Amino acid sequence: QVQLVESGGGLVQAGGSLRLSCAASGRTVSSKTMGWFRQRPGQEREVVAAINWSGGYTYYADSVKGRFTISRDNAKKKVSLQMNSLKPEDTAVYYCAADPKSWKVVITTNLSEYDYWGQGTQVTVSS
Repeated sequence: QVQLVESGGGLVQAGGSLRLSCAASGRTVSSKTMGWFRQRPGQEREVVAAINWSGGYTYYADSVKGRFTISRDNAKKKVSLQMNSLKPEDTAVYYCAADPKSWKVVITTNLSEYDYWGQGTQVTVSS
């Protein structure tokens, strides 16, 4: 079983930065693809970024490329999302999620393939 707890959300002005963290528990979490998703008001949840178990492969949504960076520290069982140059349209609840399958090289961006989810953390970017 994997449990995920996000932190680091808050209110920031446009152009500012935030760093989200996801603390994971579970013996096999280091072998799993991890993703950050967000749900903007009135919209469906969408993938923001994902990283495979080794950190060697990453994926970014077009809307955040060049501004967000996903990373992981398997020794600490932590996944982070550094968000720079934030825009008002980045306002959303951000969720950390884990793919239940282990040792995958190919990253999935399909929400339905992520079985484990955190409770979410609110990010609000003011203009």
